[in-house]
Amino acid sequence: MTGHHHHHHDHQHHEHDEVTIDDAEHPLHELDRIELTTVGVDIGSATCQVLFSRLLLRRRARDLSSRYEVVDREVRYRSPVTLTPYAEGLLIDERAVRGLFRTWLAEAGLTSDDIDTGAVILTGEATRRRNARALAELFAADSGAFVCATAGHRMEATLAAYGSGAVDRSRRDGSRVLNIDIGGGTTKFAVVDGAAVVATAALHVGGRLAAVDQRLRLDRLEPTGRDIAAHAGLDWAPGATVGRDELRRVGEWMADAIVAVAGSGRLSAEVASLLLTEPLPDTGGYDAVLLSGGVSEYVAGRESRWFGDLGRDLGEALRERADRLPAPLLPVGGGIRATVLGAAQETVQISGSTIYVSDPGVLPLRNLPVVRPPVDLGGDIDPAGVASAIAAHLAGLDPGVTDEAAFAFRWQGPPEYRRLAAFVDGLSGALGPSRRGGRPLCLLLDGDIGRTVGAMLYEDRGWPGPVVSIDCVAVTEFEYVDVGGVRAKTGTVPVSVRSLLF
Repeated sequence: MTGHHHHHHDHQHHEHDEVTIDDAEHPLHELDRIELTTVGVDIGSATCQVLFSRLLLRRRARDLSSRYEVVDREVRYRSPVTLTPYAEGLLIDERAVRGLFRTWLAEAGLTSDDIDTGAVILTGEATRRRNARALAELFAADSGAFVCATAGHRMEATLAAYGSGAVDRSRRDGSRVLNIDIGGGTTKFAVVDGAAVVATAALHVGGRLAAVDQRLRLDRLEPTGRDIAAHAGLDWAPGATVGRDELRRVGEWMADAIVAVAGSGRLSAEVASLLLTEPLPDTGGYDAVLLSGGVSEYVAGRESRWFGDLGRDLGEALRERADRLPAPLLPVGGGIRATVLGAAQETVQISGSTIYVSDPGVLPLRNLPVVRPPVDLGGDIDPAGVASAIAAHLAGLDPGVTDEAAFAFRWQGPPEYRRLAAFVDGLSGALGPSRRGGRPLCLLLDGDIGRTVGAMLYEDRGWPGPVVSIDCVAVTEFEYVDVGGVRAKTGTVPVSVRSLLF
């Protein structure tokens, strides 16, 4: 973490001469504000881009808890949007992607050591490439602080709704907004109501499902692109020459399909066959529609170049059909950067004094799936009841998940020793035997008891492996967490939470 620069501080301190303490160096001040450099990397089927931001976190003073919230974000560097490099066949060119990333890092004036946390999101068709996993790992190896994720449809739709401004808009005026994110391979729909994403859907329609060379020969034709052309009455095959009017017809067919899904009415069999998820629920109308993703740039009139694919035709056809969308179209916000903006705004919650780490050497822990057994910790706590509730929940999960998992519990009621002891006994009863492998046990507790529970488990009960017990992290099942190393200066631990599978 870079030092705290004075210009971040409130200037009123310097008006009073008697204040001689430099508040920047004060140890308590240090713990109340934390600055992180984060990065979002979006590798899509058509384009790649990266965004570096600086986040300023402040401890939430009102409840004296150890939860920090992001109070200020500033974009430090945005890369150019670059066409995703492919090597032979359908493989993304890993070396080229790594080279791009290093160039962008240098242009931003950063080194990989400067990055505190980040997310690499592989979206759309890129997630289906055989080397998606390798790409994700390449970033993780390159800069240890990285979160790597292959985004599912639900997460992509959600990230885009954050990045496009749809969530902010809903938060400002309470409106219901439909965000439609049109990328290279897929189109994601997100219904935003009361500043939350309440429903999502994905449709296999996008601007790069087919592309032509200078002579209008199809040099890229995804199987779905071929199907869509057939729905539009055209017989396309790789290498065939197509007319500009044929590309337009396919673009118009896709625009009609997007309009149909947005209207959440009855869908034709052809359109329904392209849905990658359930259709959107018929939720009774929207106040506004917002478009994001690469194709939205054409609708907004911010992009007019033709890249030899279906994007421009799709964008123009959508603009012509704007009056058939279920609500008025808002001006395009995040546009092609919506997903990477959403990814760079990863939640980072840091707990300082309320963390227990038996051995700092086991950190960082990465990509731990969250398991949240439904244990009621409100009234009297019965160790046998806690143990059987946890065991029953784990029995329904894939054993691979529970081996790696972070276990989350919501503590309620007073932190009396007797109640805590009963919880710890139940916990060790359920998890003890299966945990002999010496893997760290990671606990995420919502309720200011993280440190106490960790110490009781490890020091009083002699738990056989490392224990990492963290407080005040609000998580739900199927999210993933990363726990970073302990920062020497502040004694804090960066925790990032992301939702990958919903």
